[in-house]
Amino acid sequence: MAKDEAKNLEKTATPEENATVEDVVISEESVAASKENAVASKEDVAASKENAVASKEDAVASEEKFAKSGKKSKKHIEEVKAEEERQARKAEKAEKDAEAAGKPKGEAPKVRPLIERRGKKYQEAHKQIDRTKTYTLKDAIDLAIKTNPTKFDATLEAHVRLGVDPRQADQNIRTTIVLPNGNGKTVRVAVFAPLDEVKKAKAAGADIAEDEEFLKQLEKGTINFDVLISTPQYMPKLGKFARLLGPKGLMPNPKAGTVTTDVEKAVKEAKAGKVEYRVDKQSIVHIGLGKTSFGADKLLENATTFFDSLKNQKPASLKGQYVKSVFLTTTMGPSIPVENLYN
Repeated sequence: MAKDEAKNLEKTATPEENATVEDVVISEESVAASKENAVASKEDVAASKENAVASKEDAVASEEKFAKSGKKSKKHIEEVKAEEERQARKAEKAEKDAEAAGKPKGEAPKVRPLIERRGKKYQEAHKQIDRTKTYTLKDAIDLAIKTNPTKFDATLEAHVRLGVDPRQADQNIRTTIVLPNGNGKTVRVAVFAPLDEVKKAKAAGADIAEDEEFLKQLEKGTINFDVLISTPQYMPKLGKFARLLGPKGLMPNPKAGTVTTDVEKAVKEAKAGKVEYRVDKQSIVHIGLGKTSFGADKLLENATTFFDSLKNQKPASLKGQYVKSVFLTTTMGPSIPVENLYN
């Protein structure tokens, strides 16, 4: 209608009047279009509201499908799905492994024996030891000195595997012995005791002998000693330094003879070559018996003293074999099997 009227007006009206008529027609059309857009937007809003309501209903329905507990619970169903996925991955991996197993493999890498990866001097020393027999203690010491591959003054070591259980209190072997010829090490001895005992300790040869001044050094973390000796009444003062001394094996202990009332005797024994040995978690005792420069006779005397002490430490509750195996070796040298005569 508006267009027909506009055409009729165009025939009778002037050019200026025709322009205004066209503007009126365009504005009416834009108003109609905006109304249509408003209606469409209202319909879109209504549709989105319906979709939101539907999604909420779906969520509620899905929650209502799961039980609170049991096999129909949401947690159990998720666990079942996860297990199924895991089994599927496992089966897929098994198929790939089976395919790989069917394929021809390349040559296995060549690994040299351990003895061939050692140094030339070690190999030469190893050839002098007969692995098919065990040696007497004297012969083993002579052979250890002969096969020492190092240029420096090596230590003769004894490694003894025991049949004890270190977790049992009565089978946790730990003691000290005084080697007749010492162990070849210069031991720095410190004494923490009252003033009257400090004087005796210094006279006996202690390197450090102090009272309260000693604690100030420990507070700074200064450790310039190898053995620490104390009296029973002074042990509580060392309690707060247990984390400093304990890991280094320097905390005084009655079993080691470093907590005693006779400080003078303890200092003399420590200077004379008193050593401590104990069984480790693998039920093995390790100890240094002296330097190779001592000679066979002195080393034999030290070794005999150690094995006599070890034999006396046999627990009464042990029913099986006490000493399982004995080996001697020098620093960086090959091991030598020794006859087991210490049960």
